[in-house]
Amino acid sequence: MPRAGLVLVTGWLTVLFCAGAVQAAPVGPHAPDNPTQFAYLAEQLRKSPVHVSDQIPREVPRSTAPAFAREARRLGVPTYVMVLPHASYGTAADGLLAGVHDRLGRKGLYVALSDTGLEAAQTYGVDLPSTADAVTEAVYAVPYDATPREVFRHFVDVVTSGEAHERAEEARAAYDDGGTDEPPGLHTDTTERENQSFVTGIAVLGIPLSVLLVTVHALQRRRVRRAAAADGPVRVPGARGGPQGGGRTAGGGTTGSGRQQPGGGPGPFPRERLLPLMLGAAVLGGLVAFTASQIFDDTTSGDGTRPTAADMRARIDRVSAGLRRDPLYLDPESRSTLDGTERAHLRKRLRELDVPVVIAAVPTPPDDESGGSTELLAKQVHDRLHRDVLMVLADPATGVIELVNYSTRIDDSYLVDRPRDLAYTGPAEEQLGRHLDELLTYVDKAPRARTGGRPYDPPPAADPVEEKALPGLFTGDFEAGMVLGAFAAGLVFGLVAAARALARRLVRRGRPASRGAGGAAVPAAPDRPTLSWLRRTARQDLDVLTAALEASASLPEEARRRAWECLDAAALLVDGDSDGRIDADATPVGLTCAVVLARAGRTAIEEPAAARYVCHRNPLHGAARRRAPGRPSGGAARSLPVCETCRVAPGPVLRLRSPGSGGRGAYAPYPTLTGPLAALGDGTGIDQLTLDVREYFGVH
Repeated sequence: MPRAGLVLVTGWLTVLFCAGAVQAAPVGPHAPDNPTQFAYLAEQLRKSPVHVSDQIPREVPRSTAPAFAREARRLGVPTYVMVLPHASYGTAADGLLAGVHDRLGRKGLYVALSDTGLEAAQTYGVDLPSTADAVTEAVYAVPYDATPREVFRHFVDVVTSGEAHERAEEARAAYDDGGTDEPPGLHTDTTERENQSFVTGIAVLGIPLSVLLVTVHALQRRRVRRAAAADGPVRVPGARGGPQGGGRTAGGGTTGSGRQQPGGGPGPFPRERLLPLMLGAAVLGGLVAFTASQIFDDTTSGDGTRPTAADMRARIDRVSAGLRRDPLYLDPESRSTLDGTERAHLRKRLRELDVPVVIAAVPTPPDDESGGSTELLAKQVHDRLHRDVLMVLADPATGVIELVNYSTRIDDSYLVDRPRDLAYTGPAEEQLGRHLDELLTYVDKAPRARTGGRPYDPPPAADPVEEKALPGLFTGDFEAGMVLGAFAAGLVFGLVAAARALARRLVRRGRPASRGAGGAAVPAAPDRPTLSWLRRTARQDLDVLTAALEASASLPEEARRRAWECLDAAALLVDGDSDGRIDADATPVGLTCAVVLARAGRTAIEEPAAARYVCHRNPLHGAARRRAPGRPSGGAARSLPVCETCRVAPGPVLRLRSPGSGGRGAYAPYPTLTGPLAALGDGTGIDQLTLDVREYFGVH
């Protein structure tokens, strides 16, 4: 019994001693045997509740960890956040969260983020029921180009909103299989910036040029109308002339050849008025450019995060320090692809080689400091080691193996000729250890060279800030947009001019007459016409009558005679200088009489039977087809000619400004004013009116 007790006591002491030795063994990434991924990440979260990998500094710099911590504090529960490369999670991020929680042993919300977005979130020992819905909403609704920091902020917003379930259902309905493919992008990329530059170019030149062309066109049209109203030529037919056979100008002058008198147009647009318009267009273009620069104000394609120099060298320092201690370095953030036996065997092989060889099993994601270049990664690590070495880089996720020889005396071609094993890309979990062992065998057998080789220096990686920077808004396709903007301005100008011309034609077509009672045609006839209206209407109506006479080859002799006499009498009234223009000093009475005669002449061509009389109340109404009782000049009542509208409901008597007032005097009934027009108030016919006009001007 004493001997048995001594054995038991000795056994228990041995167990306790071994356990103490195990507890005292070094722990961390540089221990003789690297800890598992779970243990390493748990240790990092024990130091800080936010761990940002140093392997993706271009997308998520380590210096952004405080920003994640600030967002995590909004949740109100202990929160542990890991931001790792996507490949570090494998196929089940939930399993990684569970393993890290088991090693850490702390209650809280555990969140796994990667360079591609939200991987998983899980609660352990805390009440946060909206977590699962927030994960679902983030998966569906977060734009594809959102950065991990923006994804986490969105996740926290949904969790704290109190509407996580509703938002998750809305996102699933909107972006599931039956809805939109994906939410719109959050950031401007290079392609979108090119489109913005192109659209800006179109707007900067197209909008001001369109405004300039349309404005100049409108002002020029107004000048033409004013010039025509003041000095518009009245066209008279030529050699096919009137009853006497000779052509007559609007003022009574004849031309032997019957050609139209030249009319003075308004001329080109004045340069002194064009220059201010051009300056205004330039200012408008500047305003458009300024507005575009405020709308398209993005300068980077990310969230504005910029990695520091320490962020960019953090992993290089870590890997280099690990290789100084151990020729076999396994990335502690990645899933373990080598078991303890394989690691011990590889270390033994490395010590036995007569060539210095180091193995770094680390991934090379596109967002690492080297931009995904294994050659550049090898160079940066070698620059830290400061010794000749054959460097082996193995990706623990894909199993890809690459070699870079820095000055060791080994025949590189011997190794390059065996690509089947050295470039293997199969399952790393099962094959990486075996293939690394085969590689070391090749190295051991490789012929030795007289001198050490050295690879060419790889090109430097892109600057992380410039890589995210967007080109200027006024570069690239901006010039092409300006060219298209010029063409677009011409197109807009053509469409506006065509629309204005069509509108004028429609207005003119509807202006001569409106339908009164009984369907009778009533010409446009204000009862108090202005001087400008009379000048414009006289020019237009005389042009219409002249064109109608030229186009009427077969008219009854009586109708042709009456139409010609109306035209000649009207010309005497408005063109006393016989220069083909409406006189500048034409009086309202004379202009009105010319309009009445022009319309009567048109009626003689189109409806000869109705051309003998005009409405006595307002001669501008045109032909009188009926008669009604009236009192001319206050005399006895008798039957007077009226238009159809005035027969049904007598309209107001035409009132004109006095001839000596320059168009600015008081209005008076036209029968009280001097001139041949007053006779129409007594019911005088058109034939008598033309005769009175001739006698008034002494033409026989």
